[in-house]
Amino acid sequence: MAVYAIGDIQGCVLPFEELLDQLDFDPSKDKLWLTGDLVNRGPDSLQTLRLVKKLSENPGKSVITVLGNHDLHFLAVAEKIRRSRPGDTFKQFRKAADLEELIAWLRQRPLVHCDKKLKVILAHAGVYPGWNRKQLIKYARKVETKIQGKKYREFLKKMYGRQSVGWSDNLKGWNRIRFITNALTRMRYCDARGKLNFTQKGAPGSQPKRLMPWYEHPDMKCKKWRIVFGHWSALGYTQNNNIISLDSGCVWGGKLTAARLDANFVAPVWQLDCR
Repeated sequence: MAVYAIGDIQGCVLPFEELLDQLDFDPSKDKLWLTGDLVNRGPDSLQTLRLVKKLSENPGKSVITVLGNHDLHFLAVAEKIRRSRPGDTFKQFRKAADLEELIAWLRQRPLVHCDKKLKVILAHAGVYPGWNRKQLIKYARKVETKIQGKKYREFLKKMYGRQSVGWSDNLKGWNRIRFITNALTRMRYCDARGKLNFTQKGAPGSQPKRLMPWYEHPDMKCKKWRIVFGHWSALGYTQNNNIISLDSGCVWGGKLTAARLDANFVAPVWQLDCR
């Protein structure tokens, strides 16, 4: 059995299928972890969602995917809580007979997946430096209950926020929920105090000196765990110490990247050119 992780697909279903063939992926025995952002910007979000759903529901339950910010945005648009933005590619969902079924399935996906045996954490944007593994799981589950529960639509209305704030145990209510959501699905940079910044999206080295990539924060609590994430196409494929970044910009004509996680410390990597 092999355990593979693949970066952000964003509706690029053909490269995804080609990469699975390249891996000789066998859903009856292998496992596949996806970093989220299954949909949007690419040409075929509908078929991507259908394929991942089908693989996740096979007898071996071979696929695990976490939610990304584009997945959450899709839910908000599908529920008519937010309007589509320029560049969104959701029109194909309008006449999909299985739309409600796809929405219900997507809502049940986790924000974080942890494997104690492999000592690996999967999260779309990464792990907030100030949280240990137990806190991470606790906070992620708190948000998941909102997405899966009766306050689902209220969550979609209040999940957005661009303010630069740091984590505090004093954060309450929707401010707390919003911070957790942003940290797990939108985070790239933070400052020395752990305040998140959502305006800087470039590669490391392009940011103001006061900011650092979240995984370089000196007080990183989960540094003994390998952290697999996507979200940051400008960072691209990176494997450095305990972090594995897998969003290599397939939707922008870059590559779709897979890493094998049940190998030794350095994960073998496959890349498919998406041009």
